Amino acid sequence: MARHNREGHGADQRGFEYAVNYQPDWLKQVKVTRQLETGRQSTKTLFRNPQERPTTEPGDRVRTRILSGGQQLDFEVCLSDPRSAVRRIRISYALPSPDGAREEEVEFTLESELPPPSE
Repeated sequence: MARHNREGHGADQRGFEYAVNYQPDWLKQVKVTRQLETGRQSTKTLFRNPQERPTTEPGDRVRTRILSGGQQLDFEVCLSDPRSAVRRIRISYALPSPDGAREEEVEFTLESELPPPSE
């Protein structure tokens, strides 16, 4: 049986702070990808699970919530994965651009692939 969610924190390329509510036995890391003002794309690890391996098998449901008060960003992903086969989830989130004239697309990648629990 999977354990209750934990909370972690991180910052992106522009210094925005995030809270990550995650399942410790499923989530390995969260990456955030943004377009920079120069037009280049930048990917940064937003959060990494401090556990090197799970203590139990993940449950049947994958659930992660990401919040950033400075951007008024708040979403939660929840899906059923009874075979524990999901390895990566990508979320594309639309935010107002810094100048407010258009939308900016920010991509979050939730990665699993933690080694199996130790015996």
